[in-house]
Amino acid sequence: MQLLESGEMYLETIYILSKKHNFVRSVDIANHTGYSKPSVSRAVNLLKDNGYISIDTDGHIKLEESGLAVASAIYERHTILTSLLCKMGVSDETASADACKMEHVISKETFEKIKEFIDKI
Repeated sequence: MQLLESGEMYLETIYILSKKHNFVRSVDIANHTGYSKPSVSRAVNLLKDNGYISIDTDGHIKLEESGLAVASAIYERHTILTSLLCKMGVSDETASADACKMEHVISKETFEKIKEFIDKI
C-alpha cells in the first residue's frame, strides 16, 4: 500500500516519540500533533491494518519492520533537509517547517544528491 503524507507523518511521530519514551500510545500521538483523539485512532487503525504498526493489549504502539523503514527514512529526510536549510541561513523554525513539507515530495535521487553535497561541505 502506498502511504499518503499523513500516514508518513504519523509513522514519523511514532518514531520520534519511541526515541523519547519506553512506549507510545494514541493519546501521546494526539498530544504531540494536536490532532483529535478520534483522528489519531482512525489513522493508527489504518496503519495497523496495513502492517506498519502493532498495538499490544495495553495500547502500546510498536513500529513493525515496514513502518520502521518508512519512519526512519522520513525522519532522516527531515533532519538532513532541516540542517541544510539552517546552513543556508534559514531560521530553525522555518527550516523545520519547510523540511516537513519537502520530506514527503522530494525524489530519492535528489535526496541522495543533497546528502552527497552535505558530505562535501
